[in-house]
Amino acid sequence: MPEPHDVCRENIDRVTRRRLFGSAGAGIGAAALAALLARDCPAAGPIVAGLPGLPHHEPRAKRVVMLWQGGGPSHVDLFDPKPMLMAHGGENVPESVRGTTRLSTMSSGYARWPVVAPIKPFRRYGGCGMEMSEMLPRLGGLADELCLIRSMNTEAVNHAPGVTFCLTGAQVPGRPSMGAWMSYGLGCETDDLPAFVVMTSSDKGKTCGQLFFDYYWGSGFLPSRYQGVKFRNAGEPVPYLANPAGVSRQARRALLDDLAAMNSAHLADYGDPEIDTRIAQYEMAYRMQESVPDLVNFADEPRHVLDRYGPDVHVKGSFASNCLIARRLVERGTRFVQLMHAGWDQHSNLFTQLSQQCVDTDAPSAALILDLRERGLLDDTLVLWGGEFGRTPFGQGDPAAPNGRDHFGKAFSFLLTGGGVKRGHVYGATDDYAWNITADPVHVHDLQATIMHLMGIDHTRLTYRYQGRQFRLTDVHGHVVRGILA
Repeated sequence: MPEPHDVCRENIDRVTRRRLFGSAGAGIGAAALAALLARDCPAAGPIVAGLPGLPHHEPRAKRVVMLWQGGGPSHVDLFDPKPMLMAHGGENVPESVRGTTRLSTMSSGYARWPVVAPIKPFRRYGGCGMEMSEMLPRLGGLADELCLIRSMNTEAVNHAPGVTFCLTGAQVPGRPSMGAWMSYGLGCETDDLPAFVVMTSSDKGKTCGQLFFDYYWGSGFLPSRYQGVKFRNAGEPVPYLANPAGVSRQARRALLDDLAAMNSAHLADYGDPEIDTRIAQYEMAYRMQESVPDLVNFADEPRHVLDRYGPDVHVKGSFASNCLIARRLVERGTRFVQLMHAGWDQHSNLFTQLSQQCVDTDAPSAALILDLRERGLLDDTLVLWGGEFGRTPFGQGDPAAPNGRDHFGKAFSFLLTGGGVKRGHVYGATDDYAWNITADPVHVHDLQATIMHLMGIDHTRLTYRYQGRQFRLTDVHGHVVRGILA
């Protein structure tokens, strides 16, 4: 099968003036067909080889696991201890600290900015003495494996733009997601599973209310074969994998062979990359009929491993179950796994929901890291834990008794481990109110550039021409954060 870039080149050569006007007659029908193809084949197909010349340099990581904590985990309560907040609870955050910081419309017009101290104490963990909340004891127990960035920053102040910015490099939908870029550039290490898999979960009380949109794992203007394959958290993980009643595997194989022959002939005529995508998607679905049932069957997992993830590991669609599937995916060759867990948006339930979120996510996150380490996979797997922004040091709600925190993008925290980052290391710092960055700022584009660097990609060189310009994940920004590299 030709490489996607070869197909695109052939298509350009094939489109003569006569063919252009002849094909234009299809008009609305062609657009309708494209819509049907997208609806019929949402899963990305297998790409064994990446682009020529990639990786650009020796990679430190071969794969990525993104543990996305949707809603904005509170850096103030979890990762960035500030004695000043303990000493001045209830007092206003000084204007000299606030400055002209952009806040959401929910709090930008406040007359008072009452400091809310961390809701639980911080502890020192590991030989490195990393300070984290006692609400994260399992992750804290792995402190010597972790790199904690305390100086992340973003321009986004609302959820969807913030998530889109972190995962696609732009606040407006339409750009390829990070996993799609990785699949496009580096390909996949397996024929039996997609290069890019996504799973979603939510807190048990469904308190967050934020949606996970398909464009968070979309391919944007890249061919659609590079978009993430979403595993559902109810019913069959991937729809329509099973053969209908009365259709044998041999019959399905014969049907796919005939379809591939027809699609290949159509591809030869028109060179449309989406036809190539459809061929690949049908073939991937056939192989996944055997690989996916084994993937999600935990019968071969030792009891002590299952116990690490906690009781929810047996609950389909839970964060714990998804974390174990993520480990099984990467050891089978999937390039990019994106777990998205909602429930970190504590506007009015900080004192109850934040601790519950930590209970639900702490053990599974730590268990995944331990599993990767024990299997010799952590050294070349980059694991990230974080969300679109942090939370305000001041309280939200009644100024006399605030019970929440608003969105806060000027400073927040992110965890990394494995795949070439320093371990037992804290990078960056904020002021006494966890408001302004005082050392080593890391912008969202810098984190993206660093992830790509660890995967062997020069973020300025992996581009795709669209609408007359070369696009990349980091747009025209981003610098590799050398201070967190091992």
